[in-house]
Amino acid sequence: MDSFSALIRTASHEQHVEAETSTFMSDLLGGRLGVDAYARYTEQLWFVYEALEAEAERLASDPVAGPFVRPELFRLAALERDLTHLRGTEWRAGLSALPATRAYADRVAECARAWPAGYIAHHYTRYLGDLSGGQIIRDRAEKTWGFARKGDGVRFYVFEEIANPAAFKRSYRELLDEVRADDLEKQRIVAECKRAFALNTGVFRALGEEFPLSA
Repeated sequence: MDSFSALIRTASHEQHVEAETSTFMSDLLGGRLGVDAYARYTEQLWFVYEALEAEAERLASDPVAGPFVRPELFRLAALERDLTHLRGTEWRAGLSALPATRAYADRVAECARAWPAGYIAHHYTRYLGDLSGGQIIRDRAEKTWGFARKGDGVRFYVFEEIANPAAFKRSYRELLDEVRADDLEKQRIVAECKRAFALNTGVFRALGEEFPLSA
């Protein structure tokens, strides 16, 4: 029988591919969009991580979600440094969430408040994705827009407190395998992972509409 971490990975594979191959992401990583599109994407991430991390301190003592709350993963401070670099010191004044982003952040906040097991689904899809595919985005962003390597503008993708990402991901998957949930709850977590990817894809779609490539 497959472990729970393998089950999550397999079940969400299709959505994962869809998110990674969205038109907006393809255009962004292909260097076909300007730095403004990258900055707008970074703004949207701020709303999602604000929702993820706002309740983290309270959830740290939760028997289900608690083991996943790891300060070395927190991204909000890095995002804020990136936004200062991309938008200037007054970045908060111009910050706005796309409706798709608002829906995503609201769902994360709802799970954080009322369903710790569901929070794990969002935690997993975001942070493990940042540790993996996020590194490709960082590399492309540095090359395309000339950010300093692992410097301001791409700090969101730099996990300074995680010396060995591969080992960290292994230990994270072990936490998933040990999650305190029965089979029905595990199915609900898997379904929430799929929902998380769908919400993320919705943000990419909205960004694609905001930054269409001129024909």
